[in-house]
Formats: sequence, C-alpha cells, structure tokens
Amino acid sequence: QVQLVESGGGLVQTGGSLRLSCAASGRTLSSYSMGWFRQAPGKDREFVAAISSSGGWTSYADSVKGRFTISRDNAKNTVYLQMNSLKPEDTAVYYCAARATPGYSGNFYSYNYSGQGTQVTVSS
Repeated sequence: QVQLVESGGGLVQTGGSLRLSCAASGRTLSSYSMGWFRQAPGKDREFVAAISSSGGWTSYADSVKGRFTISRDNAKNTVYLQMNSLKPEDTAVYYCAARATPGYSGNFYSYNYSGQGTQVTVSS
C-alpha cells in the first residue's frame, strides 16, 4: 500500500508560482510512474503531467506545457510539480497519483494510488 500526501497549494496571483509536493509512505516510489491531475469545480478530473519511475521521461498536458515542470527525488520518496506563470484557469484541486504499470498514462483510473489533493487558487 502506498500513501500519498500532497502539499504546497495555496492562493496566488496571476503570473505567480507554486511548487507542489507529493510525499509517499508505505513503499518506495522508485518503481512507480507518477502523475499529477487536477479537478476544477464542476469539471472532470484532468491530466496535468506524468513522469517515469526513473525520471527519464515526462509528459504534459498542452494547457500547462512550458509553464509546469514535474520532477521527482526517489531518495526522498517525493514528486514535485513546479507551476509558473499561473493563470486563473489553473485553479483546481491538484492530486498526485502512483502507477505500478510502466509507461505513460493520462488516465487517472489507470493509477493505483492517489492522494487527497491540495487546493490551488489563482486570483485574477
């Protein structure tokens, strides 16, 4: 069993930055590919970014490409999402998720574990 806890959310103005963290316990994350997803009020949960177990490849949604960076530190059992140039449309609850099956997936339901989420609010 893997427990994931997100942190780092908050209120920020348009153009600002936040760094989200996803800390894992229970098992080492080094064998899991990881993803970040978000869900805004009244909308479906959507893919944001993913990273392979080694960190060798990453993938991003078009809406965040060039602004967000996913990274991981397997020694610290933690995954990060650096978010720059934030826009009001980035406002959502952000979730991290762990996937035991190798390879990229933008489908939240293909991930084995997820956290409770952290709120990100971008004011205009």
